[in-house]
Amino acid sequence: MESHILLMQIAAILVSARVFAEIAARFNTPRVIGELCAGVVLGPSLLGWIEPGEPIKLLAEIGIILLLFEIGLETDLGKMVKSGNRAMILALAGFIAPFLLGFGICYYTFDLPMLVSLFIGGTLTATSIGVTVRILADLGRNSSREGQIVLGAAVVDDVMGVVLLALLYEFSVTDTISMANAGKIALFVGVFFVLAPIVAKLLSYAIHHFHNLSEAPGMIPVGLISLVLTFAAIAHMVGAPELLGGFAAGIALSRRFFLPFGISLRVDPDFGHHMHQQMKPIIHIFSPIFFVMVGLSLDLSAVDWGSPFIWFFSITVTAVAIVGKLIGGLMVPEDRYTRIAIGMAMVPRGEVGLIFAELGRVSGVFDNEVYAGMVIVIAYTTLLSPFWIKLYYRIYGDRLARIDSG
Repeated sequence: MESHILLMQIAAILVSARVFAEIAARFNTPRVIGELCAGVVLGPSLLGWIEPGEPIKLLAEIGIILLLFEIGLETDLGKMVKSGNRAMILALAGFIAPFLLGFGICYYTFDLPMLVSLFIGGTLTATSIGVTVRILADLGRNSSREGQIVLGAAVVDDVMGVVLLALLYEFSVTDTISMANAGKIALFVGVFFVLAPIVAKLLSYAIHHFHNLSEAPGMIPVGLISLVLTFAAIAHMVGAPELLGGFAAGIALSRRFFLPFGISLRVDPDFGHHMHQQMKPIIHIFSPIFFVMVGLSLDLSAVDWGSPFIWFFSITVTAVAIVGKLIGGLMVPEDRYTRIAIGMAMVPRGEVGLIFAELGRVSGVFDNEVYAGMVIVIAYTTLLSPFWIKLYYRIYGDRLARIDSG
């Protein structure tokens, strides 16, 4: 692709994301809806102006990594630790229920082959942490009780999803499953999440020190972006999603994170705020590219809308996708209003579901009809979930706020 075309595409993505986000905000709708719709309009679903190539995919990946870094910075680790048991219950229930329901409905009702049914069940386990945290942030509920539980569960979901994805892909290629490989991935991911925040916290003091000594401006954003991207690369190398590397770095650099074993290093208490303020403009440029990219990846024009199978299949699997995550939310030991809010927040599949579906298509597990049906399911849970989540908070938001403050 010629450079001037790529530059025009990036400009179109940024401008359309902003315009559609403004329109969404005027209608009192989460901004992420506008950004997703911008991708649908620009992509193959409608105008077909932009086909997401590798440079745009890379920018989108940087966007979600930086967004998760910001979420990590704003995360109250104390609340997250307190919600640890609840987050783990939600992650396990919200992973197992959609998987079993998706596999069962496809294998026993639609008579699909076992591997296809397993892949569909695996796709339904996904939770788009990027879409979910953006919806909660737009509603001002990112640091709420349910927000912290959902965030913790979504991180665990992503890790389990990676392990399951590796197992299913290996089975589709070799017809065998190596539990040793799955165990190795799980071990590496666990070690990374133990060590990464500690290392990042120590490196943050180096960034702070050199910022005080530096004669040239820009030390903080250059140092932080380098740190975040390095951690994202390491996360990928150990088998975890890159975005979780950004989240681990953000957690470590938040003012609520303390090193273990009583280690205490003196640092300017305003440095964390200053750091966040300098990173915000960069995050606001890159993160919309990711959400537009999700919309660009949904080729709704390729769907055979006249096929009875696609409609019956997609509607049934969509219902299973929603019910599976709501079951996960209902398993959490909270009041009923919080449990429903938690389950609803876990429904969007977004880019994580698309990764599963695309791998199923590329590996030959999904035929065109099944793939099209899964795209519809992912599109529905991603594009429409924010509307009914927002409606729920409009009705029960005051009650949830009182529960959170109590």
